[in-house]
Amino acid sequence: MIKMGYEDLSGEEKPFFFNELLRKVETSKQEIESTLKKVLAAQEGDLRWNKLLSELRIKAECPRVKLFRKFINISEGLKFLLELRRDIIAIQRRTALDLGPLDENLSYLFDSWFQSGFLILHEITLNSPYSQINHIQRHDMVHPMTTLEEMGERLGHDRRCLALYHCSMPDEPVIFIEVALTKGIPRSIHEIIGEQAKTQDEIEQCDTAIFYSINNSQEGLTGIGLGKILIFQVVDYIKRTVPNIQSFSTLSPIPGFWKNYLKKILEGKDVDFKMAREKIIETFSQKSRKTLEHEFSSQTGSQEGDFGKVLLGILSDPTWIKNPSYVKQLEKPLVEITHYYLTKEKNARGKPLNPVANFHLANGATISKKHINFLGNRSLKGLEESCGLMVNYVYSQSWFQRIRKSFQSLLRIEGGFVIAP
Repeated sequence: MIKMGYEDLSGEEKPFFFNELLRKVETSKQEIESTLKKVLAAQEGDLRWNKLLSELRIKAECPRVKLFRKFINISEGLKFLLELRRDIIAIQRRTALDLGPLDENLSYLFDSWFQSGFLILHEITLNSPYSQINHIQRHDMVHPMTTLEEMGERLGHDRRCLALYHCSMPDEPVIFIEVALTKGIPRSIHEIIGEQAKTQDEIEQCDTAIFYSINNSQEGLTGIGLGKILIFQVVDYIKRTVPNIQSFSTLSPIPGFWKNYLKKILEGKDVDFKMAREKIIETFSQKSRKTLEHEFSSQTGSQEGDFGKVLLGILSDPTWIKNPSYVKQLEKPLVEITHYYLTKEKNARGKPLNPVANFHLANGATISKKHINFLGNRSLKGLEESCGLMVNYVYSQSWFQRIRKSFQSLLRIEGGFVIAP
């Protein structure tokens, strides 16, 4: 009844529904007061201590959690809960309504339900159901596709597309990864997307698997850590099915580098960052500054004496990549600044400021300056997002062995699937 009623609500009615759910479906003070007094009166060494704590946990459990838990046994119940959390996240982003406790209730359940024992890894191929291929095409936000023909290219013999499915949602991926088989680590996305498919002989020469697009296809799973499970299972699958592959790396975008970081610093809004505007300027040699100032002046007629404003003017116009002088003088400093951004800039929780860096570094990948790729993405999106820079996060063999030991007691391989014992 709740599921059917909720689906009939308009966008304006949903915040009221969530607010009522918070207000009316909650543990009352009377329900826990008596047991809480007993717990506070008892000593930790008391024989009743564990029993009292257990009783308190049972009585204090939020009734919303009990309600949500029932949906796992209902057809499409898990999908409904994912949509519920998707709406909660969206409402909190656009309004001042605090739905944090509701979000925590669902996150608590998802953390338990989306573990390796409930997740199945499956390869998407040209022979997969159309609905699944179409789902992948529609949910690739890293390198969006406009046609199914593009999707077909990404399912070629030198590519792999692997997705995790929850056992309660066998027809809809929860997260997926696109992989290119290459010889060595490519430095540009243009070496992967739009390139002609490799011959069988060329595929046999490949020694590296490149993860170039990772997408969470369920907004309701935002913030739920599936990355380590996905990457471990994908590495394990590729090592078994393509034995000549020895190295694993990403070719990743750097979202927010220009608009939310470098541009703000050049505009003088550097108070929230470790990198100061003066330090950005000092990254360029005197010779590079003079060359860029002269070229900018000849191109625009501006006699700007502030190099920070000159740099802001150059990088704000994506056509700078057509100017060989700009390209030559910008390469080394931008690589330096990008490496600093990815490795030194942290958010309020002490994690890497860049979300993609946070994802891969938290999962055990490494990064070095030699893997910062200048003009790795020359598309308009790449230039506006990160001045065209991309990065390789490298997953070492030692990382794989370490993670394998932690998973081997939980997983077994069967018929191309990774499932729980």
